[in-house]
Amino acid sequence: MGHQRLVPVGVLLWAIFATSSALVHPRPFIGAPSVKYFVQPLPSSSSREKSSNDIQLYSRRTVCLTTKEDPGEESNKLKFGVWESITHAIHKFKSRPSAYLLIPVIAAFVGWFTNYLAVQMIFYPIQFRGIPLWRREEIPLGLIGWQGIVPCKTRVMSEAMVTMVTTQLLNIEEVFKRLDPKVVANLLSPEVPKLIQSIADDMSPTAKLSTLPRAIFFSLPLKAISIMTSMNHKFVHDFTVGMQDNIGALLNVKNCVIHQMMQDRKLLGQLFRKCGQAELDFLTNSGLWFGFILGLIQMVVALFWENPWALSIGGTIVGLATNWLALKWIFEPVNPTKIGPFILQGQFLRRQKAVAAEFSDFFANNVLTSEKLWQSILNDPSSKPSFDGLFTKHIKKFACLLSGGFGFRPGSKLLSEVSTNAITKLPNHLHVLHPYVDKTLQLQTTLRSQMEKMSSAKFERVLHPIFEEDELTLILAGGFLGFLAGLIQQGIETGGLNIPDAVKWFRGKVTRMKNLIRREREADEK
Repeated sequence: MGHQRLVPVGVLLWAIFATSSALVHPRPFIGAPSVKYFVQPLPSSSSREKSSNDIQLYSRRTVCLTTKEDPGEESNKLKFGVWESITHAIHKFKSRPSAYLLIPVIAAFVGWFTNYLAVQMIFYPIQFRGIPLWRREEIPLGLIGWQGIVPCKTRVMSEAMVTMVTTQLLNIEEVFKRLDPKVVANLLSPEVPKLIQSIADDMSPTAKLSTLPRAIFFSLPLKAISIMTSMNHKFVHDFTVGMQDNIGALLNVKNCVIHQMMQDRKLLGQLFRKCGQAELDFLTNSGLWFGFILGLIQMVVALFWENPWALSIGGTIVGLATNWLALKWIFEPVNPTKIGPFILQGQFLRRQKAVAAEFSDFFANNVLTSEKLWQSILNDPSSKPSFDGLFTKHIKKFACLLSGGFGFRPGSKLLSEVSTNAITKLPNHLHVLHPYVDKTLQLQTTLRSQMEKMSSAKFERVLHPIFEEDELTLILAGGFLGFLAGLIQQGIETGGLNIPDAVKWFRGKVTRMKNLIRREREADEK
């Protein structure tokens, strides 16, 4: 990323230019002239080749003075200038030591605060705060206002995350094959009579008729009751097998996850914070000592560079650099890199096992739970028609078998009405399955083990996207806050701020540059 390279280059160029300018071009001082004068004798009068004009010219003068540079003078001048700059810097420091010692302290605070603010801007506010005069969709920064990066880009980030989960961590067909249809039937079949009774209550014209199914059932011989119970068990067993065979069409994991994240935009932020809390804390706290180190450089530059805006410029660079350095430290290098006796790798990547455990725990217990999966199957427009068709097929078959035992066959209209009512009421009877499904699918174990096996390059994409989104905006925001802090430092060091003087100084620099270009052009024309 191009803007990431600009920050360290800017820091380096600023420090080199400011310090070298102060050393090579020190303040004006009074000293001995650097030019020595030598007497050049007149030409001999015996020279017959000189013209009369030349003789007349020489006759008006007795001697002529010429100049000549001393070879060691330039070196002495440079040494003297450096020493004078150092002496002047020491004098400045002694005159206001507290003001200069505050520079690295304020820089440390600026580094910490800008990084803290960057972390908060990633997750908050959940909803856009500001005046919505103009704003593009899924762009955190409006004309006047801001929305947290993660809440604003929940859909994009959720899509990327669920793609990673379904393509690299989970095989949905394999996971659902872990369910034992017999166990599911044992758990759910006792709920079928309750479901039938609930349907009868809704479809019967009178309360007395609604009690007939229960009365008829208990009036049957024990053998008939046993047969019906077996049919009930078989209905649930076969339906479970049918779901396992068609789970790809019945469950859209992508829609399931994205719907939850969009319903509660805090959820994705909670996941990222749980997985990357150590990195977020490092990002915040590293600004303190990164800022202090840069503040020391800033203090030296302020002592040597005679520019009223040196502190403001330095504060801007501190704000930019602390965010950039912290982000680089978290995610780079991606793969372990040996430099001398040290092995370097991004902070986040070195915690792969710990992050895998946190991610799998949150995802399995908050996102892909049995209850959330069933809600998606029953309500997702992309999968609901498939589920309705499968359930209707099995409930009609079951209803025909039951009614056949009593010597009558229900019409298709009645069967359709029964199946529609059954689908509507089914969620009220699925709670008996959730503990077994959550335990048996073993999503937490599967996610953790697969994530631990991921390569460093793939694992880096788990958390890095939240920092990459609008990373430049965060860095520039840090630079702006650093500039404001630099203004405060400038006020402390100089005793006040004079904006017109700064404008005048800038205009003077521009005028000098224009004059220099004009003189060069005139020289070229001559």
